[in-house]
Amino acid sequence: MSDTQTYVATDQDGVMRVGKTRVMLDSVAAAYGQGHSPESIRAQYPSLTLEEVYGAITYMLAHSEEVSVCLKRQEETWERFRAKADENTPAVVERLRAAKRSVEIGGHLSFGLSAESIEGA
Repeated sequence: MSDTQTYVATDQDGVMRVGKTRVMLDSVAAAYGQGHSPESIRAQYPSLTLEEVYGAITYMLAHSEEVSVCLKRQEETWERFRAKADENTPAVVERLRAAKRSVEIGGHLSFGLSAESIEGA
C-alpha cells in the first residue's frame, strides 16, 4: 500500500498552494530563497507541517521550470492588483504619504493644525 502525499497543488485560480493550506508556494519559495531553514519557514506558517515545508521545497527543486513560470505569473497578478490599488488611492492615504514625505525631507508633521486653531479650542 502506497501512501502518497501531495505537497503542492494548484487552486482554481491557478495559484500554487502548499499542501491543503492557503499558504502560497511563492511565500515558501521567497523564504527559502532568502536562506531560511525549513524549520524557520514552518515557524512562520503554523498551518504547515514540517513535512509539508520539506515537500514544497523538494517540489520546487524537482519542478523548477514549472514553479518559475507559476511564480512569474503570480508576480504579474500582484503587479496588476498594485496598479489598480494605486489608481484608487483614498484621499487619507495621499495625505499620509504627503506627510511622510514632508517628515523625510526635514519638515514637521502638522496634521493641518495651526496655532490659532489650537488656542481657539
